[in-house]
Amino acid sequence: MADPISSIRNLGPAMEAAFARAGIFSAQQLRELGTDAAYRRLLQTGTRPHFIGYYVIEMGLQGRPWNDCKGKEKSALRARFDALVAGTAETHTTEIERILNRIGTGVRR
Repeated sequence: MADPISSIRNLGPAMEAAFARAGIFSAQQLRELGTDAAYRRLLQTGTRPHFIGYYVIEMGLQGRPWNDCKGKEKSALRARFDALVAGTAETHTTEIERILNRIGTGVRR
C-alpha cells in the first residue's frame, strides 16, 4: 500500500483531501510530481492560490519544518509561486470573473 500524502512532514488531512481532488493520491506520486507540478494541479482543480500553502509543500518534500523557509530561499520560492499562479490564472477564474476583469471591475486575487 502506498504511503498517504499526510505521511509527508507538514501535510495533513486537509492537504491530502485537496490533492485527492487534483488526482494525487500518494506521497510517492507527490514526490515524483514535485512542488510546482502538484501545486499547478491544485490550482486547476479550484484551490485558491496561497503562498504559505505552496512553500509548506516545498518544505515538506524536503523533510523540513514548514517555517524553515527564510531570506533568499523564500524570495526565490515567492518568484516561482508568482510565476506559477500567473501561468494558471485563467484556469481557476470563473467566466464571470474573466468578464469583470476584462472590463476592469473584477476582484483582484
